[in-house]
Amino acid sequence: MTEKQQYWILETKHCGYAFGLNKNGILVNTYWGKRMESQSDYPAPPESDGWASFNGPTQVLQEEYPAYGGMCFHEPCLKATFEEGVRDVVLQFESETTINNELVINLRDIHYPLKVSLHYRSHTDFDLIERWVEVENFGKETITLERVFSAIWHFPVGGEYFLSHLTGRWNDEFNLVREPLTPGVKVLESRRITSSHHHNPWFLVDDGNCTEDNGKVWFGALSWSGNWKATAEVTNFYTTRLGIGINDWDFVWQLREGEIFSSPHAICGFSDKGYGEASRLLHNFIRDELVPHNKQVHKVLYNSWEATFFDVNEPSQAKLAKIAAEIGVELFVVDDGWFHRRNNDKAGLGDWWPDSEKFPHGLTPLIEKVNRLNMDFGLWIEPEMVNPDSDLYREHPDWILHYPTRQPTLARNQMILNMARPDVQEYIFSKIDRLLTENNIAFIKWDMNRNVSEPGWPTAPGDQREIWVRYVEGLYKVWGDLRKQHPGVIWQSCSGGGGRADLGILKFADQIWVSDNTFALDRLRIQHGFSQIFPAVTMESWVTDADRGKIPLEFRFHVSMCGSLGVGGNLLLWDKAEIMESTYWISHYKKHRQVIQFGDQYRLSKKSMQYMSKDAEKGVLFVFQTESNLNNSPITIHLRGLNPELKYKVEGLQEILTGAEWMSRELSYPFKLYESAMLEISAY
Repeated sequence: MTEKQQYWILETKHCGYAFGLNKNGILVNTYWGKRMESQSDYPAPPESDGWASFNGPTQVLQEEYPAYGGMCFHEPCLKATFEEGVRDVVLQFESETTINNELVINLRDIHYPLKVSLHYRSHTDFDLIERWVEVENFGKETITLERVFSAIWHFPVGGEYFLSHLTGRWNDEFNLVREPLTPGVKVLESRRITSSHHHNPWFLVDDGNCTEDNGKVWFGALSWSGNWKATAEVTNFYTTRLGIGINDWDFVWQLREGEIFSSPHAICGFSDKGYGEASRLLHNFIRDELVPHNKQVHKVLYNSWEATFFDVNEPSQAKLAKIAAEIGVELFVVDDGWFHRRNNDKAGLGDWWPDSEKFPHGLTPLIEKVNRLNMDFGLWIEPEMVNPDSDLYREHPDWILHYPTRQPTLARNQMILNMARPDVQEYIFSKIDRLLTENNIAFIKWDMNRNVSEPGWPTAPGDQREIWVRYVEGLYKVWGDLRKQHPGVIWQSCSGGGGRADLGILKFADQIWVSDNTFALDRLRIQHGFSQIFPAVTMESWVTDADRGKIPLEFRFHVSMCGSLGVGGNLLLWDKAEIMESTYWISHYKKHRQVIQFGDQYRLSKKSMQYMSKDAEKGVLFVFQTESNLNNSPITIHLRGLNPELKYKVEGLQEILTGAEWMSRELSYPFKLYESAMLEISAY
């Protein structure tokens, strides 16, 4: 708290965030932007008496955490119903506490026993601020929560803003959209029990004068793997605000005596250096603070799915493993089809032990063969799902999400286990724990191949609509317990590709399977959108047979080398030339992956990507020609991220120039269709 009465300022290296109580006791946001030179420079909380007889003061002001109540008609952060049917929340400031770099502002309803604690944590070195909310019932009567957003952010008054977000569908994820914000409410959300392929809980707002390298951007992301909602609202009073949190669609939470409801955490930041810097700030935070094995280089993997599909057995996998080892693969992953009676997608889900016909001696003989080839062993699982044709479902048909009077919907011939149930959690933990305990498994791909239907829980201890939160909490518990029990295992989040890609899941998973779409040109677009949020080390990207015979293998490898490299083609069909070329590119990737996975990423264009080590000593440049070049016009770029005073050599060019000279110089690559290059940048 500053010298100004009841006024708070949070600062990072370059960002400032300020709010305080005005004379009427309303908690008002006053500033979010570039850090001021002095704390006295931050503006004081404004006053307002409302607008005519149609709007109260909070409708006009930029309230820090607006609740539904009074004459306030914009999108609230909190909505609740009290005893006697009162649906009006009136919060007033009660106290504040500060512990280390965490600030807590405690608000309380003026009549009912409801306490709302706003939490703020400054991540100074990452230039980010973390926010979340805790709602407590300290009375005897149950309070019904109907919306609890994690945060709302306000942008400078009077500006015209543009919203960037990611949209898509299965096989077509992470399409970057930028659109003007106009009066009214723009809603982005998921109602699918995952963060979804269709939208991602991330936003970026700019003032219309922004590029990759310059301009003001405000951005944020929600750390949550279930239903979420973001509301971007432009009011008739020239204010723009954006709130994000758990989706209030079909949501209710019965807050009983003494209970606390904690919202998901949200991360936000500001930069005046454009879209690229906003991404790099998130990359640093995710890579250094969130992912479990944040310093561990990701190994080149091979996944056998496209080679064998469900026809998995020890001889077929051993044959593939031998070829994979020859080309330089370090991690061999057996995908779907290895477990009990899993001969197609109609049976077996839920029965997580090796199929006795395919693996009569268990997985150990295959794992030992893989290990003797100097490769780690990995496995695919889909533990949240169950087939009707499974021992698990025959024994526990009530364990699925369902309504008693409705026939369960099958999608991919499977149903969803109710992860909110403790007995389901215990079952999944015990089966996967035993699998990991009895076998030398270094990698798990955790998949989820459908979205929700019939989200019922007939035996729920409270309102069934709590399922949307309790399911995700159950998922986090099981995954978290498995991680604690097996800390060395690398986990990958997959939901038919990018259906569960968010900051919440990256507390448990080290990487994300970005999309089931492995066509090289599509992947360039998908990876461009993915990079808005996530660092390259979290992006698993395979070279497959999707474009075989159409796009050069070199091009396809270059696309996948922009992240964590994997191979997923049918190696049994690859000829000697493809094997030799793959061996070369895998070796080349290993030489540069430290820079790619842990360096700074620069989107030079949609056809070029650059990575620089943190000390700016080494770099890698990828250039792709994705269009027919009828006019023979070259791809032109400017390098970024170099030390202006150091001298550099760029592979393929004779000159040795300073970083400043290289960054001011336009590089030209007259490539033909599907030509590409991976070029080394090195300090001289």
